[in-house]
Amino acid sequence: MPQVKFIEFNGTEHNIDANNGESIMSVATSNLVPGIDADCGGECSCATCHVLISADWQAKLDAATDSEESMLDLNPDRSAESRLSCQIIVSDDLDGIVVNLPEFQY
Repeated sequence: MPQVKFIEFNGTEHNIDANNGESIMSVATSNLVPGIDADCGGECSCATCHVLISADWQAKLDAATDSEESMLDLNPDRSAESRLSCQIIVSDDLDGIVVNLPEFQY
């Protein structure tokens, strides 16, 4: 079972066992990790599940789709590490992924 490490903006860590095929967003929301609003419920139609993923882990992810890029463009805090957690699907390859949560969701 892959594990996801969420790090809140204040440094609080949450290590959570996840199921393959589950989105990072649903792992966070179903385990009450604060910092991901997920207003659209994972439909990639908002940016309230914005997370920051380091370049090392980004290399293991599928590229962001045009829809995800469009939603990320709406976020004033977007960076090279920005992704939408609803678009990252847990797999054994992502065991131990570190997901940093921004200070604010928009």
